[in-house]
Amino acid sequence: MTYGNYPDLKSVKRILVIKMRHLGDVLLTTPLFSRLKEALPDAEIDAYIYKESHPMLEGHSAISSFLLYDRKWKELSFWRRLKKEVEMVRRLRKRNYDLVINLTEGDRGALAALLSKSPIRVGMDPGKKRKRALYTHLVKVCHSPRHMVERQLDALRALGIFPGPLERELSFTIPDEALRQAEARLERLGLQAKEYLLIHPVSRWLFKCPPPAFYRSLIEKLLQEGERVVLTAGPSEKESSFVRAVAEGFPDEVVNLSGTTSLKELGALISMSRALITVDSVPLHMASALKTPVVALFGPSSEEEWGPWMHPQSAVVSKALPCRPCGLDGCGGGKLSDCLFTLSEEAVLDAFHQLRAKRETASLKV
Repeated sequence: MTYGNYPDLKSVKRILVIKMRHLGDVLLTTPLFSRLKEALPDAEIDAYIYKESHPMLEGHSAISSFLLYDRKWKELSFWRRLKKEVEMVRRLRKRNYDLVINLTEGDRGALAALLSKSPIRVGMDPGKKRKRALYTHLVKVCHSPRHMVERQLDALRALGIFPGPLERELSFTIPDEALRQAEARLERLGLQAKEYLLIHPVSRWLFKCPPPAFYRSLIEKLLQEGERVVLTAGPSEKESSFVRAVAEGFPDEVVNLSGTTSLKELGALISMSRALITVDSVPLHMASALKTPVVALFGPSSEEEWGPWMHPQSAVVSKALPCRPCGLDGCGGGKLSDCLFTLSEEAVLDAFHQLRAKRETASLKV
């Protein structure tokens, strides 16, 4: 027994990290993988994530292989789904993991940790005695505002691995093919890198978004300043419909690419843009990883937990209301957030201008 009750990691050769969450949540795990590999350079580290989240970690130098759970399995017949689940358990067992880290509180990750038969199983404290027994080491949950990156790095701290201040950077790998595709797309549009402002106006959760009229007014002002604007969104019809309402009637200076890019190509477009304006969604975290200037609009969600991370060229715009951040899906659960519907586009413009001036000043110093 040592102070902290840290496990002996000398014999750890195979590690599994589980993160069964959405795209942005998975991207925020990248510092954990990097620091874990630095601490245990000879170990193989695998990631167990949802299939659609694979691009968030694909290309990460610390990750050896992936176990991908396809949520479409839920649409299969009982027996076909059971077969898929059993195959996944067999893969877990076959790898003979020495250490499993589960970064989510759900049952699937907890069950996977148990079924792995790993001698060291680390999990977020579920608060229930029966679930706590599934793990050998528990990560205490901090109830004060704390960025999600730090919350996940707490799993390493529970093992006695402490990241230094400069060892917590996000990473997002863009393959050459995605860069070429983005460059070719821009060329067809008559654009080059750093000639456009990218706006990703919508999240899968619409209560995190100002209305289309807000963006239309913002874009009108940006066009008056001589900006070219590229609009992007996820592949869902709900998001594409939102962006169509934003883009309708604008001249060629506004290009709508919603639903047409892969996640890697979206990352390439963000990296080549002059700046990104977005809401609390995965492009925000891509911008933090890629160090693209970003203005992030926050409403009911907390910028202290989900805001830009280790990114000096970033700004958060929010409405100073006593009720935010409330974490609700709109005011009273009504799906519309007053803190976003009353947000001023002038505040976004001011933040963008300040970032632009800061970057120009930095360029002059170089």
